[in-house]
Amino acid sequence: MPASRFEPSRRACLTGALGGLALPVLSGLPGLAGPAGAQGAAASSSLDPYAGMAWGQGHEGQRRADLGNGKFLNPVFAGDHPDPTILRDGEDYYLSFSSFDAYPGIVIWHSRDLVNWRPVTAALRVPIGSVWAPELVKHDGRFFAYIPARTRDYKSIWVIHAERIEGPWSDPIDLKLPLHIDPGHAVGADGRRWLFLSGGDRVPLSADGLSTTGPVEHVYEPWRYPADWVVETFAPEGPKIVRRGGWYYMTLAVGGTAGPPTGHMVIVARSRSIDGPWVNHPGNPVTRTLSAREKWWSRGHATLFEGPGGQWWAILHGYENGYWTLGRQALLAPVTWADDWPVIGGGDLSKPLAMPRRLSGQVHGQPLGDDFRTDRLGTLWSFYDPAKDEARRIRREGGVLHLAAKGTTPSDASPLTLLAGDQAYRFEVDVEVDPGAEAGVLLFYNRRLYAGLGLNARGLMMHRYGLQRQRAGAVGTALRLRLTNDRNIVTLHTSADTFEKGGGATWRKFDVQMEVSGYHHNVAYDFLSLRPALYAAGTGEARFANFTYRALP
Repeated sequence: MPASRFEPSRRACLTGALGGLALPVLSGLPGLAGPAGAQGAAASSSLDPYAGMAWGQGHEGQRRADLGNGKFLNPVFAGDHPDPTILRDGEDYYLSFSSFDAYPGIVIWHSRDLVNWRPVTAALRVPIGSVWAPELVKHDGRFFAYIPARTRDYKSIWVIHAERIEGPWSDPIDLKLPLHIDPGHAVGADGRRWLFLSGGDRVPLSADGLSTTGPVEHVYEPWRYPADWVVETFAPEGPKIVRRGGWYYMTLAVGGTAGPPTGHMVIVARSRSIDGPWVNHPGNPVTRTLSAREKWWSRGHATLFEGPGGQWWAILHGYENGYWTLGRQALLAPVTWADDWPVIGGGDLSKPLAMPRRLSGQVHGQPLGDDFRTDRLGTLWSFYDPAKDEARRIRREGGVLHLAAKGTTPSDASPLTLLAGDQAYRFEVDVEVDPGAEAGVLLFYNRRLYAGLGLNARGLMMHRYGLQRQRAGAVGTALRLRLTNDRNIVTLHTSADTFEKGGGATWRKFDVQMEVSGYHHNVAYDFLSLRPALYAAGTGEARFANFTYRALP
């Protein structure tokens, strides 16, 4: 392959010019977010009643729930963290989420205060399909993750296990449950293990938790909402079982996870026995978005758990008003008890709440920027819908990520993606391509819907609506690319200055800006979010270096 201009020993000047593009050159880009900042969904206080909400700041200015004054402001996980499953192990809490088509998947996070979380590992390394609503548990000193997954041809629930939460985790074991999703692990008074399933069903598990020992049975008829409520569909799912005092409590989600903002909701039932009968909460639903004017839409899929100091909490998810593109974000709500029934508090979760526990020196999240000197595949980067050997496409050397090309467009190139939870942000990266390759930056939803900019031997390639449009005119084989997403307004820039030469001292603005607020599940299905991504298609390879991320005001 041609010698890479990104190699540390070959800091040669870039030879490409931006000929053929009649665009202004911008120096330093002051006020880059200016004109776009007044546009887009939820862009100004005149349109957005929640524009005055102020979060803490974490790495690179990222949104952080901890306000530093003994209070926190939801979301506790900004960005796409749906279907939360939480495990308490002494004073430590572990959390994971649906990872869908992203691999490595089932990223596990750790916290001691329920608000500040750090990544531990990505437990699922073997692709088994799109992962929906897993269940993370510890039983008899061993950790388990029960994982519903589906491909076009096969659906089932799988289990992986480990002696330590950090792993190594086992390969997936198929439990052969093709008709259900959203498993919830439970143990009866006799020590027998169960998986509760969507639809009010359950199935017995073996003592080791690695197989089923009997047929699926129906044990609960979920509470139904009035017929005139505005919802997506009934869809009882996400059963979570907890025990408190002499009662077992089951929480479920009904109403559909997307669709109308008022659809998703949380219901509760209880029983003296794991075998039932289950009696519905007289105040169902215990949580629901009542109006599209609320900050958090489609609130649902809750788990009740005991937190620090004996205080109970609910972890759930919801879409942010005006930001379906960010996916379902993780929310934390206080729980009190009345007549042995849970009462989920916090109102519409748009106001600060008291921290569950105050600890010094807590850090949340991780930097999204990457110098490509360490392996962050899984905890930061993930492939979209990869083959089993997809990781072989990656090689890191001297701060350069070498990515073998695949497919012909981003649709079949299995882009490398990461999660961003900010309403406005910017990322940049140096990109160099082999003669037969095309590579660049994207906001990627799924194979049918994405936007961004790449370069190839013929010039720049624009991506919009999941479609490609070639821009003729040589630009060389290496550029620094910048993508700014300011509240769903996308602006693209190119620079011939790599990081080592000033990191984009001068920039050219691409002459098409894009509005992407419609790039989400209610348009393109798949339950995903719009993610920053890198792709390499064609033949040969592309090289990426000096990836930076910054949240914007």
